[in-house]
Amino acid sequence: MKWNLRWVAAKRDIWRPTQLQAAFAEVGFTPSLSKVAALWSNKPITVRLDDLDMICTALNCTVAELMEAEPVATAVGEHGPQRLAVGDEARPASGPARPVAKPSTGGRRRSLPPN
Repeated sequence: MKWNLRWVAAKRDIWRPTQLQAAFAEVGFTPSLSKVAALWSNKPITVRLDDLDMICTALNCTVAELMEAEPVATAVGEHGPQRLAVGDEARPASGPARPVAKPSTGGRRRSLPPN
């Protein structure tokens, strides 16, 4: 996802985190200045839906304007290119889809811990 907070804020003539915090306060959203500065300068890992709603209300924008989907890597299969989920890697067709269990210890039991 592409985080467009600065672009959306600039369209509303907001150029600094303190101005953004004032816009948030007008709609009853009162995050700390450090949280506003973090949203301003970095792409957040997570955003609460309530916070996202308040951000969109304060900036008079939609979620689609604030966040934009970015294309991810594709894998070419027999049916043409396929989109992979973010974090997923192309696996060989013969590879396992799940982790493989460790081989058995040959029937030996673990010893009990000391009393």
